[in-house]
Amino acid sequence: MNPTPLDARTAVLAARTLLFVPGDRPDRFAKAAASGADLVVLDLEDAVAPTAKPAAREAVCEWLASSGRSAMVRINPPGTEWYAADVRAVAAVAQASGGALVPAMLPKAQDPAEVTALVSALGPSAHVVPLIETALGVHRAVEVCGVPGVVRPAFGSVDLAAELGVDPDDRGALCHARSALVLGARAAGAGAPIDGVTTAVRDEAALLADCAHGLSLGFTAKLCIHPAQVGPVAAALSPTPEQVRWARSVVEAAAAGGVAVVDGKLVDGPVVNRARTVLLRAGVTA
Repeated sequence: MNPTPLDARTAVLAARTLLFVPGDRPDRFAKAAASGADLVVLDLEDAVAPTAKPAAREAVCEWLASSGRSAMVRINPPGTEWYAADVRAVAAVAQASGGALVPAMLPKAQDPAEVTALVSALGPSAHVVPLIETALGVHRAVEVCGVPGVVRPAFGSVDLAAELGVDPDDRGALCHARSALVLGARAAGAGAPIDGVTTAVRDEAALLADCAHGLSLGFTAKLCIHPAQVGPVAAALSPTPEQVRWARSVVEAAAAGGVAVVDGKLVDGPVVNRARTVLLRAGVTA
């Protein structure tokens, strides 16, 4: 059964792991889908050479149409010669599948008008994840994330670091930008951002440290570039059993009405909202 728009939005909000796979490697699509990632991101942008982009677009659409699976598609940015065809293709696949989950990731997202145009082109079932990877994009995060149809942003740490002239692995150098994106997303009413990639594919210590850093700032998901990263990231970003127990207790106490106290602490609106977020991240209900 295809997800309803609400189900689709919830699926994007609840995703912790998003695994990139090159759009011109259809032989890897099924493997990526079986990796355990919450969402596969079929990439038509950076991972595909210019001459291979038309064939990659065709391969992505064919797989989505024939497999019946949900997947995100990273299209090419506005202003490129491939953008319009990418948008038409994603919209056609989503409509043909009867509203299946085919969210679009928009690279170089920094202009709210361009995001609005994409949402309009994709139609009423649009679910857009703007990839914020420029200084202007960070500066305009509230406006970009506030466009109806935007679910949550993602952070393009590598591209932003290149623009700023800093080391993408230097957490301190990008700490302000990460915090600004979290604040912008929340101020706009969008979901918590998705953190950028860890390029050290085989360095699990670095991967886990990046996860902990992102989580401490308000990121609840991460972009992955190799299947080996999916399991550790999912574990690092998942609430602990004790956190889930607490969240269930809070939600149940609030539902009972009246003044509620859990673990000796007063339960008010913000606490309930935090508890619901924990349950969403854990994929469970109270």
